[in-house]
Amino acid sequence: EKVKLLRSIRPMLEAGAWVICDRFADSTLAYQGAGQGLAYETWARLCDLTLEGLKPDLTLILDLPVEAGLARAAGRSAADRYEKLGADFHARIRAGFQDIARREPTRCVVLDAARDAESVYATISATLRQRLGAPL
Repeated sequence: EKVKLLRSIRPMLEAGAWVICDRFADSTLAYQGAGQGLAYETWARLCDLTLEGLKPDLTLILDLPVEAGLARAAGRSAADRYEKLGADFHARIRAGFQDIARREPTRCVVLDAARDAESVYATISATLRQRLGAPL
C-alpha cells in the first residue's frame, strides 16, 4: 500500500502539486511500533527504506486524550480492530506520536484536538499558512 502511495505521491510532488495524506509513515511508527511495543529505530528504518527517504514537509498531529478519542470513535460507528484493543494500546500510540513530535520538532506540530471542530480547523489553517504559505 505504501509503495503504491509513493508511486503516486512522488510524481505529484515533482510536478509541484500539494499532497495531503491522512496518515503516513508516522502512523506506522505509532501503531505498529509504539502500539505493539516494538523498537522505534527498527520501524523508522523500515519506513525510510520503503519510502525511499520521502518525508512530509509538515506533519500535523491531532492530539487527544485516550478516553476522549475512544469516546469520539464509539460515537461514529462500530469499533474497528484498533479501537477494540483498548485504552492501554491507545495510550502507547499517543505516546508514540508525541515521541515522533519530540524527535522531529521542525516537521511536526502537535495540535490540541480536544477543542471543538471549528477551533481545531482554525488552528490547522493558521499553521498551514504560517509554515507552508498555504493559500487558505
